[in-house]
Amino acid sequence: MASITEVLRDLTPGERQERIVDVLAEAYRDLMRRSPAEFRRRFRRMAADPFAFYRGSAPLFYADVVRDDDPWADERTSRVWIQGDLHAQNFGTYMSADGVFIFDVNDFDEAYLGHFTWDVKRFVASLALLAWGKAISDASIRRLIETYVRAYVDQVRHFAECEGDEKFAITLDTADGYVRDVLIDALGSTRVALLDSMTLVERHERRFADGPGVRRLDDAERASVEKAYASYLDTIPHERRFGSLTYSVKDVVGSSGFGIGSAGLSAYTILVEGHTQALENDVILSMKQGNIAAPSRVVDDPHIREYFEHHGHRTAVSRRALQAATDPWLGYTELDGTGYVVQELSPYEADLDWAALTEPDEMIPVLEHLGRATAKIHCVSDRDSDHTLVDFQVEEAVTAVIGPDEDAFVDAFRSRQGPFAMLWQS
Repeated sequence: MASITEVLRDLTPGERQERIVDVLAEAYRDLMRRSPAEFRRRFRRMAADPFAFYRGSAPLFYADVVRDDDPWADERTSRVWIQGDLHAQNFGTYMSADGVFIFDVNDFDEAYLGHFTWDVKRFVASLALLAWGKAISDASIRRLIETYVRAYVDQVRHFAECEGDEKFAITLDTADGYVRDVLIDALGSTRVALLDSMTLVERHERRFADGPGVRRLDDAERASVEKAYASYLDTIPHERRFGSLTYSVKDVVGSSGFGIGSAGLSAYTILVEGHTQALENDVILSMKQGNIAAPSRVVDDPHIREYFEHHGHRTAVSRRALQAATDPWLGYTELDGTGYVVQELSPYEADLDWAALTEPDEMIPVLEHLGRATAKIHCVSDRDSDHTLVDFQVEEAVTAVIGPDEDAFVDAFRSRQGPFAMLWQS
């Protein structure tokens, strides 16, 4: 099989441009017809800089990478649960069901099963783009990539040798440097502040405030959303259910503006009663239409495809597989024949801000954490999880294909002929 570099070298710039347009048009055709204005905004945002383009073009990445030779993909390691859109900005904090602040991979809209290397390759390419935008030298970029990949391998090997991968977490007790600073920033977040930014209280009742991105529903649409919400409640695992006061609906609105990857997708925001009647404990939920996962466009496996009821179900199951301590509100539902994922709009999420990191030496310790976080999501999503798609120990399979000496594996990612070669022609 030809490498990405060889495939792209055979294309003229005009042919490459045509391929980019064809892949994106095929991936987003239906959504573009539904919401042309949103996609105009999306593509203009993507045109702002190379990293923004890369973030918004996951289907193009998979159309390219599926052609690449992958010596580390065998019968098992080619069917690992992956995040699917692992770029440098898809990391941040959340609060676990146990009330602990955790720094981890986030955003599982594109999660699917595929080569474990695809997550590593996509992250490495995004890191290279991010570093070039900071005028960091090629030699330093290779050092940054090596740090991330070696941390990934080291953590996978640790999981293979020691039990308890589901207990591993990057927390205030284990993080250092800038990642610990991000966790500390998250400590100051409050549910009241989030509620105050999105809602108001009238006659002792809380409701959503009107404003940009908020759409009021007519009676019929609201009834349909509330019916879908009632079905969602049945998808919350019994052991994660709260008491009887929780879950009563207070208000529902249509929503927009979820980000560059959500253009054209229908979404609702639901205000519900928290664990007490106190207004400060109200909870805001997002009910967002599930999208077609980018890796699913190149993974032709009926067993995987038929496992999921719809894209909302896939997104929820994926997050439960990839995060050992997920949002207790996480679930899924169906509205007018379309799948939706439901989760809390959490006040405790703080994203990794790369603008604060300008020097390679500042980025090195962060990349150590990111490599280990990537290893964790791969290794917890196996036969120890609550699904049946991955019936082997991922850490053992990945360790076996990498072998005792990871130098060849590392070199494949830090080479200019490696996974980010397509960026010169994208």
